[in-house]
Amino acid sequence: MLATMEIVELLDQSESVGRMIMDSDVMEHYRNMKNELESDEDAQALIRNFKNIKDQYEDVQRFGRYHPDYNHIMKEVRSVKREMDMHEKVVQFKKAEREVQRLLDEISQSVAFSVSEQIKVPRNGMVFDSGCGCGSGGGCGCAS
Repeated sequence: MLATMEIVELLDQSESVGRMIMDSDVMEHYRNMKNELESDEDAQALIRNFKNIKDQYEDVQRFGRYHPDYNHIMKEVRSVKREMDMHEKVVQFKKAEREVQRLLDEISQSVAFSVSEQIKVPRNGMVFDSGCGCGSGGGCGCAS
């Protein structure tokens, strides 16, 4: 029974942290940038264009260089992506997205390191970093 009550308390506390994140200035800014991006017709047209060319790109990838439109599609996808990525609303949204990711990474690190400094923590939403690059095999020369 005690373990169950501890788990319930941990779940309540984690929900509280989640609410604090959702109510943070970083999330508010993210939501604002997302709304601005979604309401900008030029940006949405660029995104739709990119999605269309990306579908063609995926078709070309199945055949690689042997596809008759390989060179054209490869150039086109880079051009369309660059145009989309340079749009001011897309830039602002991606910046807000990175700020949310940074906040989540910091929270993950704080929670993990409160348990143990040896816990690997996700960085930039995808890469694990133990702080010194040691694997489980040891012998890496990290100071302990």
